[in-house]
Amino acid sequence: MSRHENCRARAYVKDGINVMKQQIPINKPWYIVTGANAGIGKAVAEGLAAMHKPVIMLCRSRDKAEAALGDIRSRIPEADIKIVAGDLSDNTGVRLAAENLLTEAPKIAALINNAGIWMTRCELNAYGIEKSFYVNCLAPFLLTNLLLDRLKESAPARIVNVNAVLYVFGKLDIEKTPYGRDFSMFRSYCNSKLAGVMTTVQMAKRLEGSGVTINALHPGVIKSNLGVTQDLKGKLLNLIKLLFKTPEKGAETVINLAASNEITGISGRFFLLKKDLPVIAKAKDEVLCKQAWDLSEKLTGL
Repeated sequence: MSRHENCRARAYVKDGINVMKQQIPINKPWYIVTGANAGIGKAVAEGLAAMHKPVIMLCRSRDKAEAALGDIRSRIPEADIKIVAGDLSDNTGVRLAAENLLTEAPKIAALINNAGIWMTRCELNAYGIEKSFYVNCLAPFLLTNLLLDRLKESAPARIVNVNAVLYVFGKLDIEKTPYGRDFSMFRSYCNSKLAGVMTTVQMAKRLEGSGVTINALHPGVIKSNLGVTQDLKGKLLNLIKLLFKTPEKGAETVINLAASNEITGISGRFFLLKKDLPVIAKAKDEVLCKQAWDLSEKLTGL
């Protein structure tokens, strides 16, 4: 196949203005970033675009995604980025998002599960699952599994789960935690992150020999919209965040795991910034990890 046969011209138009027009390879591998309209997600999308990586921004709000994309293109006019709308708050939304991603990404270089929330009060989604547990653990679990065949076909490929070092304080009670029966602002966030590390470790074992790797990371304490609400707890958290690092700084670890040659072949690990840390014992316990995996399968309908 000639260079011209393997490429196609694409023009991106916004408000009647042609903002990008270039020859684009048809079979390029895409970098998918969830929750990419703000914070670390947006910084990751921009950082990858600056490296000439093709990016799909998976965002709940198309309007916010368009605004974020316009901001990125104001600095990187040639950015190869497109938007897929997707609501990761319940099984229906995740399955629809996966269908759209499979249509838009014939090849996947990396799936970056960045979207996350920190709830200040207990709220359940349409399936009766506590929202932080769903978005922080079950949504990336389901989305990853639904895209897994495509990732394997695209190998070498990577899965990057943005997590938090606070997972070390988590405790998964399979009878209470998913349903908010033991909810607290701090504990429930930690519990959801612990479950996320457990399924990351379990998936790494299942992916051995496939050419697909998976790792979790803590990007640092970052200024973002995470946990920001209009109640007192949310406002206090927002004030504290004035001391935190910028999203761009936090994005460095994510981009490193998604695209650096130094990470090739590494899987089932937890990174604090760019430091490879041992996963704590309870997060890699065979029995507990299987319980977390089985629970995730049950609640997502896999």
